[in-house]
Amino acid sequence: MKKTDQVILGIDPGTNIMGYGVIHIQARKAKLLTLGVLDMSKLEDHPIKLKTIFERTLELIDHYHPDEVSLEAPFFGKNVQSMLKLGRAQGVAIAAALYRNIPIFEYSPKKIKMSITGSGNASKEQVAAMLKSLLEIKEMPKYLDATDGLAAAMCHYFQKGKPESGKSFSGWKAFLGANPDRKI
Repeated sequence: MKKTDQVILGIDPGTNIMGYGVIHIQARKAKLLTLGVLDMSKLEDHPIKLKTIFERTLELIDHYHPDEVSLEAPFFGKNVQSMLKLGRAQGVAIAAALYRNIPIFEYSPKKIKMSITGSGNASKEQVAAMLKSLLEIKEMPKYLDATDGLAAAMCHYFQKGKPESGKSFSGWKAFLGANPDRKI
């Protein structure tokens, strides 16, 4: 039996700024509960940043009680040290969710952008604008990391409800035209 009422926490991991967004799904409609960032840019000690990520992720989990956590998977870059730090940040967020026995799902940045905008090469601004429209966000956050975290949650929601007919669509307009009952 498919659960129709659920909460999804989305996280965009980072060691300076971690973005997050929480959505509530009811009757196949997504509603924004919160979005924001954890700003650790003033913390100099990397292990303290990781501890902060773990604690803040637990606070979000304990406050919103998500059924699932969706994370943006690290992309491969040229700077090995940056990749290592990002991987640690993601690992700590995953550990916090697993500590509360919450299932984890990971999506590549391209997959998240594709599910939100219809283009895997969309800019952060394009993703934010689409989320603003989809979730009727009145005031956009200062940091786009917040909408990146929210995008991870929405991507997971869209992947769970993906039609299994094998059809492909050229974008959201085509998808919504073929599935008018899926508008959120």
